[in-house]
Amino acid sequence: MDQMKQVCRKGEKTVRKAMVSAAFLALGALPLVAGVLDDAWLKGTTNKDPLTYKPGEEIVFSIEPMGVAGEIPEGAYTIKWKRSDDYGNFESGEAPFTSAPFVYRTSLDKPGFVRLEAYVADGEGKRVKRRFIGDATTPEGRKAMNAFEKSKKDVFFDGGAGVDVDSLATAPEPADFDGFWARQFARLDAVPIRDERVEIASPNPAARMYAVRVDCAGLRPVTGYLSVPKAADGGAKFPCRLETHGYSGDNCVHDRPKWCPADEVFLSINAHGLKLAEFGATEADTKALRWEIRSNGHTYAFDPAQNKDPETAYFNGMVLRVKRGLQYLKSLKEWNGRDLFANGGSQGGLQTIWAAGCGEGVTVADSAITWCCDMYMNDARLDKKASGDHWYIRCVEGIPYYDAANWAKRIPATCRTCISRAGLGDYCCPPMGLAKLWNNIPGENKTIVWVQGSEHGYVPPPYEGRDFRRGR
Repeated sequence: MDQMKQVCRKGEKTVRKAMVSAAFLALGALPLVAGVLDDAWLKGTTNKDPLTYKPGEEIVFSIEPMGVAGEIPEGAYTIKWKRSDDYGNFESGEAPFTSAPFVYRTSLDKPGFVRLEAYVADGEGKRVKRRFIGDATTPEGRKAMNAFEKSKKDVFFDGGAGVDVDSLATAPEPADFDGFWARQFARLDAVPIRDERVEIASPNPAARMYAVRVDCAGLRPVTGYLSVPKAADGGAKFPCRLETHGYSGDNCVHDRPKWCPADEVFLSINAHGLKLAEFGATEADTKALRWEIRSNGHTYAFDPAQNKDPETAYFNGMVLRVKRGLQYLKSLKEWNGRDLFANGGSQGGLQTIWAAGCGEGVTVADSAITWCCDMYMNDARLDKKASGDHWYIRCVEGIPYYDAANWAKRIPATCRTCISRAGLGDYCCPPMGLAKLWNNIPGENKTIVWVQGSEHGYVPPPYEGRDFRRGR
């Protein structure tokens, strides 16, 4: 059980620093007077577990101001809100922002999710922004200030509630889904597992680290960083872990890991099979790859013309590299022959589901804020016929072959699958898709942690009624 807790993390922790209530400007000039909303945030709850509503049942949201310094001046602020759902219904309005909770009542007459967005605006209708009020003259203060600058500064809530979510099902998958992937994996089987390694400085004296390149089917190899515990020199065997990366646009950079474990063989692979500096990559190579992965003016994986044929879809090579990464780990003499872990978030979460379902015997899969679930709904969200943001791939003919919810059906019962964060306000990875992913994972060897008020890149501070765990 202790090992399970270690490999199936409860989710991503909020990056939020304690701030000093009275401080001075970094240049040591005039004192900075704290504003009433400088450290404020909105706590959202529902009148019951938000995943348990029935069609037509009243859903009651309560949005409460937190972290407020003193009394909120009467009439100085408003709370602007918007209600939407998976079926294209929208409603918006505003109300006075006071110390009392803002209460909103709604319902949904069919299975799906209601989304409620709310933010605080000033007298001119502009969003209120929090300010850093700590002491930036100290190293700790500068670190806190840097973290604050990277955070979302609105005083807001973005969350929701689900109706009859256990009944949500994906559209029919392609009839030849398994046949297609059998053909793709046969391509991979035709390529022997051969690697090249360059040993590099390790951040952990108890492990060795290597830049690695592994032959793969498709246009590019598997590339990344491998660490092996030094205890393996004496014959010790270890679990193996594959780490996959989130979407990075055309960044095309894979930095060396800043840590590595002493109790696992650890392989971190990038999404593209890019050439690493340790193998002679130059800036010219990186620039060339940035152009190579684009298609018809789209960043990688977003081109509808490319995605019509599942064999030309950009995700094709990515799936093969994930599977080959697992095969490579299993080929290492340091593997204990039993424990095979996979983890990642967002696009890395999508790849983790591929890893769990691709037939390589993954025993624990930790997929957070999983991208590309139920891509059949993408067009409706892009066309604003359903609640969503913009981070969706058009669902043309080839795309369902890569849908995480379809792959979830192939995850064996022997794999412990953890969806370690599912945000009820995450409309990069909408709750409806995550619910369908969850419903499609066979058996009960699974866990999902729904987080109220969590967007894709934001998790609110812990509070009662924020987290809702499902599964064993």
